[in-house]
Amino acid sequence: MIDKLKKLTKTKSFHICMIIVIIVAILFVVGMLVLRYNVEGETNMPFDLSKIAIISTQEGIDDGQTNTRWSFDVHQSNDIYLYIDKNDAYDKTEIIKSVRVDNFQIEAKNTENIKLYKPDATEENLIFQYNDDDIIQSLEYTGDVESDLKNLKISNQGGIIAFRCSNNNVAKYQSDEEEINHSELLKKAGVTEEDLKVNLTFQLTITLESGKEYQAEIKTELPIGNVIDEGNTSTEITDLKDVVFKRTHN
Repeated sequence: MIDKLKKLTKTKSFHICMIIVIIVAILFVVGMLVLRYNVEGETNMPFDLSKIAIISTQEGIDDGQTNTRWSFDVHQSNDIYLYIDKNDAYDKTEIIKSVRVDNFQIEAKNTENIKLYKPDATEENLIFQYNDDDIIQSLEYTGDVESDLKNLKISNQGGIIAFRCSNNNVAKYQSDEEEINHSELLKKAGVTEEDLKVNLTFQLTITLESGKEYQAEIKTELPIGNVIDEGNTSTEITDLKDVVFKRTHN
């Protein structure tokens, strides 16, 4: 029996079979590693997305008509803040070169009403305005010594970036009342949750001075909560296991 095994191991077909087995094993291990990476992504990045804060509000913008005391275009806006924090467990020093959001995909009842805005640099007391000059298709914050939200700068050791997703002209509201509560405009105008619902998907890219680049897709459902009845709603999302970063550049 032993002699037969020795003869078998010396045959060409045996060696070919062993090579095939080794190749299949290697391919299986590589495939499992690729599958795990696609599911888990980067597990030890220099900087992490630690939190997403969203504030949903409603506002009436004077449309200039004078046939009633009040005449508004009613907007429903969602201010999105992304918190980028340094990973203290990362054992090397890295510097943020830029943080970018782009590749926006929007699903809504009236997509033409959905506008994306960067922070407004001209207004001192407000972060966002409805200025056409602030409308964006993509947004990039550059790394700097200190963060400056309105001037699109983020600290090179981590900070906050922000943009607004607004459902403009979702309704018109006119009234001759003495006073108007802007937190009740959606309700008074008869707006429904279906009118407001927006599914927003975008990519977040963190680029480092070393050349490393990490990218993730983020999906959000807007607005937050029952903004029609409550007027203003907000949330902080810290469970970000579904946000998977992958290295797109070494």
